Amino acid sequence: MQSTLRTQVLKAVAIVAMASAAVSCRTQAPASSTGTSTSTTSASERLTNERLTEQSLIPMPVSVTATNNLFELTSNTDIYVQDGSPELRNIGQYLANLLNPSTGLGIGVQTTQRAPKQGNIYLALRNDAALGDEGYELTITRDGVQLVANKPAGVFRGIQTLRQSLPARVEMTSQQAGPWQIPTGTIRDYPTYEYRGAMLDVARHFFGVEDVKRYIDLIAAYKMNALHLHLADDQGWRIEIKSWPRLTTHGGSTQVGGGKGGFYTQEQYKDLVRYAQERYITIIPEIDMPGHTNAALASYPELNCDNKARELYTGIEVGFSTLCTEKEITYKFIDDVVRELAAMTPGPFLHMGGDESHVTPMKDYIPFINRVQDIVEKHGKRMIGWDEVTNAKLKPSTVAQFWAKADYAKSAAQQGAKVIMSPATKAYLDMQYDSTTKLGLHWAAYIELDSAYIWDPATMVPGVTKAHILGVEAPIWTETLTNMEQLEYMAFPRLPGIAEVAWSPSTVRDWNTYKVRLGKHGARLKAMGINYYPSKLVQWSEQ
Repeated sequence: MQSTLRTQVLKAVAIVAMASAAVSCRTQAPASSTGTSTSTTSASERLTNERLTEQSLIPMPVSVTATNNLFELTSNTDIYVQDGSPELRNIGQYLANLLNPSTGLGIGVQTTQRAPKQGNIYLALRNDAALGDEGYELTITRDGVQLVANKPAGVFRGIQTLRQSLPARVEMTSQQAGPWQIPTGTIRDYPTYEYRGAMLDVARHFFGVEDVKRYIDLIAAYKMNALHLHLADDQGWRIEIKSWPRLTTHGGSTQVGGGKGGFYTQEQYKDLVRYAQERYITIIPEIDMPGHTNAALASYPELNCDNKARELYTGIEVGFSTLCTEKEITYKFIDDVVRELAAMTPGPFLHMGGDESHVTPMKDYIPFINRVQDIVEKHGKRMIGWDEVTNAKLKPSTVAQFWAKADYAKSAAQQGAKVIMSPATKAYLDMQYDSTTKLGLHWAAYIELDSAYIWDPATMVPGVTKAHILGVEAPIWTETLTNMEQLEYMAFPRLPGIAEVAWSPSTVRDWNTYKVRLGKHGARLKAMGINYYPSKLVQWSEQ
């Protein structure tokens, strides 16, 4: 979605016991273990807290209680998972696959009916209503690691915290020197917002399956749970629709700049869905309409009011295309597309766009959106639309995605619809960092790291409170981005900050402390092979 204005490790952790009493560091209510405020803690306690802070957890957990010791992974360490849950077994294997390449410890996965003997990692499910569906409790002692949650998704989120508690070199794909130590303590954590997403535009420039999987892994590392794929736009149609095959063979043949395009077969798309599901991420496909549809209009002349196929388009202008909203063939087309997408998409949402349809008269746009909502609902899905869809009468199940106009977000809330917060001035990852940035655009804003982090979804739009908000999403549009290296440079390190906005309570979020965590997190970004923007606002450590 773009505005009409734009035409463009860490060293091994070694925590030394500094006092006989454990130090408690709670992120929601800072206090020492004796109950005194952090401003009166001793010098030794402050030093210990600083070393624990070097774990640089992003997103910041709800509560961290630190104790003064270490657990060490050794060649005798295994991962034990509670018996009776194949999902937990798969998560255990995911963790082993993360740990083994860098540690070389050959950590195995075993099932058990009780907590294992010391020296191991234990993953289990436990009834703890306060944790919700994605919360977890991570307990690290000298003798072992225990990660428990209500649901497997919570265990998976906790693993992302566990990996960040290890030296950054654990992220590397070749064997590294030990020791592999984790500071001891307890973390209780759960998300602020139910929906925490990233959007990837594969229509302007096409990104293949392996690139998308890479992005899935990167957003999973920061506890995001949705990947919104922008699959069709003026420049290309990227998903095979068997009942309308020219959408991809013709409409998907090019991209911005005129290069070779591409598309996902239905089997490739299903593979991406499975890959995301294994990381507890829901894929949300988007077919933008009635505007942003030139690729479809070039593929099938009958979708145009004059029955003349349009030329393929490789520029970056917006707002010039529209489906013919008066023709029944248009709704047959939409029904077929939605039917095939719904059958391949187990998640609850289909995104139907609705933005920047400047050549569609409002008298035609409103009944079109109403009818599309009916089609999506008929196929058992909930519709998401960009904020312009609030011009129509929204169904209670419809979600409006705020990107530009606060009045539209407010209208959605007044209609009883949920809102996804994606303000272009804060959350659009393709916006340039400053005037020297060579990639991206700046029609919405220049967005430095502090700007991307310092905002509260629940107070950004008057009349849209936390109760109205489904969650937060960070879109990245690809008019100027042609490969993963460029994509990563624009997404990182803003994406981890927006992930924290979506996950962490506002009471634990502070730019001055976050930028310190992020700076120390630089070593992990480097170990993960991420090409990130080294903002001068942050003091970076890459060791």
